Amino acid sequence: MERSLGRIWPRTVSKLYEEPKKLVDHGLARSTGEPNGRRTRTTYTITAKGRRSLAAWLQEPGEGPVIEFEQLVKVFFAENGSKADTLNTLNAAQQWARARCVESLTVGEAYLSGEGPFPERLPELQLASRFITDFYLLVLNWADWATAIVEKWPDDPRQARHEPEVLADTVERARTATAGDSYRLSVVAEEAIKPDSCEHP
Repeated sequence: MERSLGRIWPRTVSKLYEEPKKLVDHGLARSTGEPNGRRTRTTYTITAKGRRSLAAWLQEPGEGPVIEFEQLVKVFFAENGSKADTLNTLNAAQQWARARCVESLTVGEAYLSGEGPFPERLPELQLASRFITDFYLLVLNWADWATAIVEKWPDDPRQARHEPEVLADTVERARTATAGDSYRLSVVAEEAIKPDSCEHP
């Protein structure tokens, strides 16, 4: 789970064990007990009813992503701390993103060498993995960019002043997206996401 669905739909381990049992109760899956040393391992298999329910769920477009990013919240309230606090937070964000990029690199190289699990699902996996990797790069490049700005702040963030050109650039990025200009939007994305950013420790 940690290397697959857990990266886009994180849940506690206890929840992961609870949900399959609920699927069985609703006839959407069946369980089979298999000996596993001194313990019994339970394997869950989707039922015909479960496949129909899954197909019906896939017909709905679903909701967009929800951002829950503690380090960004700390940056949002940076004026209540010190410049050093904010720089430490941004450094932690950089380290997080680089570590996740290492995970993506390991998984991706395994598939390129023909050793990744469930190769029959590569058409779907390539879509999700591209989003995940680009997201990690987004966090990394944002943290790098924000660090360069915060380094120019005085020690007391309450005395910091905004940079008009930064605000103008942010507005332009939003305008590009709302205008539906796919070419210009791709240029903006390429500037924000640098493919080699994860290669440096």
